[in-house]
Formats: sequence, structure tokens, C-alpha cells
Amino acid sequence: MEFTTQHFIALAPLLITSATIIVVMLAIAWRRNHSQTFLISVAGLNLALLSILPALKVAPLAVTPLLQIDSFACLYMALILVATLACVTLAHAYLGDGGSGYPGNREELYLLILMAAAGGLVLVSAQHLAGLFVGLELLSVPVYGLVAYAFFNKRSLEAGIKYMVLSAAGSAFLLFGMALLYADSGSLSFVGIGQALAATGLPSSLAQMGLGMMLIGLAFKLSLVPFHLWTPDVYEGAPAPVAAFLATASKVAVFAVMVRLFQISPAASSGVLSDVLTIIAIASILFGNLLALTQSNLKRLLGYSSIAHFGYLLIALVASKGLAVEAIGVYLVTYVITSLGAFGVITLMSSPYNGRDADALYEYRGLFWRRPYLTAVLTVMMLSLAGIPLTAGFIGKFYIIATGVESHQWWLVGSLVLGSAIGVFYYLRVMVTLYLIEPNLRRHDAQLHWEQRAGGVMLLAIAVLAFFLGLYPQPLLVLVKQAVLAG
Repeated sequence: MEFTTQHFIALAPLLITSATIIVVMLAIAWRRNHSQTFLISVAGLNLALLSILPALKVAPLAVTPLLQIDSFACLYMALILVATLACVTLAHAYLGDGGSGYPGNREELYLLILMAAAGGLVLVSAQHLAGLFVGLELLSVPVYGLVAYAFFNKRSLEAGIKYMVLSAAGSAFLLFGMALLYADSGSLSFVGIGQALAATGLPSSLAQMGLGMMLIGLAFKLSLVPFHLWTPDVYEGAPAPVAAFLATASKVAVFAVMVRLFQISPAASSGVLSDVLTIIAIASILFGNLLALTQSNLKRLLGYSSIAHFGYLLIALVASKGLAVEAIGVYLVTYVITSLGAFGVITLMSSPYNGRDADALYEYRGLFWRRPYLTAVLTVMMLSLAGIPLTAGFIGKFYIIATGVESHQWWLVGSLVLGSAIGVFYYLRVMVTLYLIEPNLRRHDAQLHWEQRAGGVMLLAIAVLAFFLGLYPQPLLVLVKQAVLAG
């Protein structure tokens, strides 16, 4: 095929991210400098983010048989790049520039995050099973290293090995499912598979088995019940900025490609598979919320909570008509904002030099009297995750409920309401802990280094954005609607 200027414009976000990876690699080889590596990474990610605007003007465009750049892909590319940018900023604050050195090399963390982000960009624009697999592996493999990055910490190393083994098992299921789907439809492109399934009415048992095995592979990555067992341990063991990346950019990319797969072949979401998705959604909502109730570790609590949130998202995927794709877009944006805020607070409270992150709930007792700004951010994030009105989380949850009601999925709507009620309890428990008064506690705000201040400013911006979208969600709704209609 011939590459024109339009193809390069459409691929610009991916090309700029890949170029940034090479520049960072060369910069590390030339001279190790933590701040320099951070600045190159931030500059590259910002350029990639800006290049989405010209890419939108040439979209939709099938760049190769593997990649389709359209407004749907651009929306999720922007979301992944923003989440990666936030995680890189948090990583800089976390690793610091202090002399009490980190025992390993700090610069490679940025390299791995950028490589995983490039995998996410490939994944959201995939329109072919080969593109899907390449994107998924490029996203997953650097994350194994990221999770175990604090190698001197036993928990981090254990989390890395667990994630690698289970992720490899998920990839095996995915590949076997692809093989079955190819055997049935004779095509690897999403459109070809969709047409083959539509021609026969209901998918054959072979196609259903293939789709089912692919669903298992993707459910592993999204930590949906019953494939969720790795989540709390990996979230707890991973360094805080990596846990933020895993909860946001990584999951958004996988869910976006899942939406595209089901959107192109509506037959895939009918019959047995629809029932399986319904059961997984209800189980994820109830198990995620009930298990979060018993947690005294903030990272594990957020891990179980993310299982429940992706259970809510499955409701829109099962509905798969009307508002569904729009609701998924809105919910993912609000979820990314709130997760980044919550993990951001844990990051600024932690330091890799202390052996473990500050993620135990007792460490947040009376935080308001020591770090009022961080307390304000975490309070807004907890309210948003609980779906309380006037926060971004409420808008996302409202859209999911509207989708469920529109498609008469009463069991799913009922489980969402029940799950949200349970969720309010443990989110409020975290909030109450923040404001408890300890005896002999003096009020002061700890002195922060400049890199931590940059992270703090970003967290305050995230909290303001969560409030703004709760009060005035119109810009977000318009943006997502345009992406869905054009995509």
C-alpha cells in the first residue's frame, strides 16, 4: 500500500509516542538524568496529544488493514495520553530527585510507561485481530516490569510475577479464541468477522466458543469476576504511579477495543454470550463491592472498587444500543479522572525509600490536620467514585443507569443500585477516617519538594475538573457524542 501525507497525519499520535520512546532511550544511553528523562517524556506526550487535532481532520481513515483512525479511536487515544501524562508526573514526584537514592535506575520507568502507552494507542485503533493482539502485548509486557519496578520490595516483585503469569494465561485464551473465530468466519478483520456472523443470523457454536474465549482473555485484563483474583495483590504490590496507570490507561485501552469488537458485530452480543456477559457484570458489581467492604488497605480497596466499576460498564456493553457507546465514553472519562486523583494522593503520601507505599487506612487517620490539600482531593475523589451528585462520577453512573433502563435490563440496573449503595458505605468510611482527630495532633502542611508540588497542582486540577464536570457536564457530553456519531 502507498502511504500519503494523510496517513502520517492520522498516525501522528502513535508515531510521536514511538519517537519519544527512541529519544528517551538514547538520552538514557547518553547520560542518566532523572529530570531530563521526565521532561522529554512529558514533551513527547504533550505533542502526541496535540497531534490528535489534525488526525481528527483526516479521520476516518483505514491506515493499514490493521489500524483504523476515526473519532472513536481519537477520543480513547486522548484519554490514554492524558492518563499517561498524569502517571508520568506522579512517577516523577514518587521517585524524587533526593540524594537518599533509589537503589535502582529511575529513568527506565518512563521508558516502560511510554511503551505501554504506545500499545494502548495501537489497541484502541485496531480493526483486525492481529492489530488487537500486537497492541495488547505491547501494552502488557512493559507493565510486568513496571509492577515489579520496586524490586527491593518483596510485595512488588511478587505482584509482578503474579501479573505476568496470569496475564500470559489470559493471552493464551485470547489467541485460542481468535483461532476458533478465524476457523468459523475465515477472516481476521473485525468487519469481516461481523459480516460472517451476521450472514448466519445467530453465531455458530464454534464462533460463540471463540468469542467466549476472547472474552475470557479480555476479562483477565479488565479484572472482571471470576478472573479478578490478581487485582488486589497487584494493586497493593505495584508502585503507586504504576497502579494508577494499570487502573486507568491500561483498562481504558482494553475496554475500548472490546466495545469496537462488539459494536461491529452486534450478533456477538446476542444469544448465549449476552447471558454470560450479564452474569459476569452482576458478579463483578456484587463481589467487587462486597470484598471492598472488608479492606483496611486503600490500594486493595480501590482494586476491588475498580472490579465493580467495570461491572457497571458491562451493563452498557450488554445493552449495546441507543445511548450505550456514549454512556461508556462518558463513564470511562469520569472513572479515569477519579482514579488518577485517588492514586495520586497515595503517590504523594508515599516514597519508594520507605520499603512500602503509604496505603494502609490507618496512615490516613486525621490526614486533614496534616495535609489539608491532599485530604480535599481525596474527599472529592471518594464522593465521585461513590456517584454522589455534583461530581463527575454521578454523571457517568446516571448515563449507565439510563442505558440499562432504555434496554430494559432490570436485573443489571438492580445490581447497579445495590452495588452503589454498598459502595457509598466504604467510600464514606475512608472519608470519615481523613477527618478524625488524633490526640496531641498539631495542624501543619508538610513541606513538599518541587516535583511533589507539580504533582499536587495536578491533583488539585483533577479535583476541580471532577467538580466542574459534575456541575456542568455539557462539554464532555458533546465531545463523546461527536466521537460516537462520527466513529
